Amino acid sequence: MPDGILLLDKPVGLSSNQALQRIRRLLGGAKAGHTGSLDPLASGMLPICIGQATKLAGELLAGAKCYRFGIALGERTDSGDAEGQVIERQPVPPLEHAAIAAALAQLCGVQWQVPPMYSAVKQAGQPLYRLARQGLEVERAARQVEILELELLSAPPEPLLLRVRCSKGTYVRTLAEQIAGKLGTCGYVNFLRRESVQPFEAEPMQGLDELERGGAPVLLPADRAVPHLPALHLAALDVLALQRGQLAGSATGLALGRVRLYDPAGRFFGLGEVLEGGQVRVRRLFNLPAASPAEA
Repeated sequence: MPDGILLLDKPVGLSSNQALQRIRRLLGGAKAGHTGSLDPLASGMLPICIGQATKLAGELLAGAKCYRFGIALGERTDSGDAEGQVIERQPVPPLEHAAIAAALAQLCGVQWQVPPMYSAVKQAGQPLYRLARQGLEVERAARQVEILELELLSAPPEPLLLRVRCSKGTYVRTLAEQIAGKLGTCGYVNFLRRESVQPFEAEPMQGLDELERGGAPVLLPADRAVPHLPALHLAALDVLALQRGQLAGSATGLALGRVRLYDPAGRFFGLGEVLEGGQVRVRRLFNLPAASPAEA
């Protein structure tokens, strides 16, 4: 199995890890890791890095995400979603589109969110959701997130449906409770689908059922995880120096900072960093087959 990134359309009912293990079995136990967990109740894009592409998983965690989600108004659950127990009820006032739009506008931009108790955030080595299942609630530090776009798709009397594009670390369940509060009531997420993960906004996903029926997995090249970084094509001797852990080459014309590294054959072999004076050092290195004399 070559290295690459599989954009899985995770189905509802599976945890991200369960989906990952099923993909690993399909690929004969290949080394793989997912980026950005989705709750079992959520569906949608789950990038899975396979083989050496796992070295770039952290790059995808930092990208913006886009979700479509629904809010059930008038009730609040202990988990913030449809799987929890109802712990509060409030009447739902008449809602006009203009009032909803105004509430959404107030929530756009940089803000601080307190992670919900039903989350994988760890406190004293324990995931918060384990404490929550024991009926415990602990103080959590607020995290800075950014709501980049918040769009109203449908409103009462139709189901309340929205789309959000947000920074990493944003909890849609918390955002849904904030929206309900701005509308004068309470609420919880009753539908959640991740439509895209940056930088794969325009890429199709593959369903798990399709793959388990024998569909061929489509893998994006590993370097698609970092299109924002400039490309640096190196001579064979410079590639060899970097593989030996040495500084290499001259990155003339490139600004200081991280770059994508390519060998003379145009093969991506990791991430580097341009230093003062144009020298390059390795940040993440992929193993490459030995170059042929023609490539050298």
